[in-house]
Amino acid sequence: MIAVISFIGTIVIFLLMMKLHRKYPTPLLLPVLTTTTIIAIVLVLLNIPYDAYIEGGDWISKFLGPAIVGLAYPLYNQRALVFKYKLTILCGLVVAMIAGLISVFLLLKLGKATETYILTAIPKSITTPVAMEISSSLGGISALTVVLVMIAGFTGAFLGPLIFKLCRIDTAISRGLSIGAASHGVGISKLVDYGEEEVSVGSLSMGLSAVIGAFLCPLFVYIVTL
Repeated sequence: MIAVISFIGTIVIFLLMMKLHRKYPTPLLLPVLTTTTIIAIVLVLLNIPYDAYIEGGDWISKFLGPAIVGLAYPLYNQRALVFKYKLTILCGLVVAMIAGLISVFLLLKLGKATETYILTAIPKSITTPVAMEISSSLGGISALTVVLVMIAGFTGAFLGPLIFKLCRIDTAISRGLSIGAASHGVGISKLVDYGEEEVSVGSLSMGLSAVIGAFLCPLFVYIVTL
């Protein structure tokens, strides 16, 4: 019974939060964040075990695959734009990935983090399933990597619009490329507020980042540990 209630309740809360976000389009009211917060509070207040909730929550996770495939639709609609700037997108993704790897490595080194935590944080800007596999293969803590991936996603969703405004970034390619490469699915949910072109470039960037990251992350670790 709890599984059914959690399944329906999660969907209802998410839809309500989407309506709220449309009315007040601020990053603080991002549906993914507000829904997660509300559910966590309800579970604590009603003393509902997480294992009981996740029985219904797992049903929702099965929609993740179709949802990702659904991102191909706006990408198809904007295929002319993507092909026109294919080299810009590819070069931008490689540069963004390398810059991200170097910055994370140097910051954690300066903070005197252990090797395990550095390896855990290396794939933080890659979509969750791929990031977990990379982290595990490198010797990191995959469960902690998931948390870092979520933090990267929310950070991009929060700060992205502010950076766009301050730096006067107003093109679909720039917005989609930056958010897709740094903040994956959570960030792309924010790109919906800008338009289909941004979502198309963002979803492409997220997918390519996973492929590029799967190659560059192990190579980077190999180079810095020589």
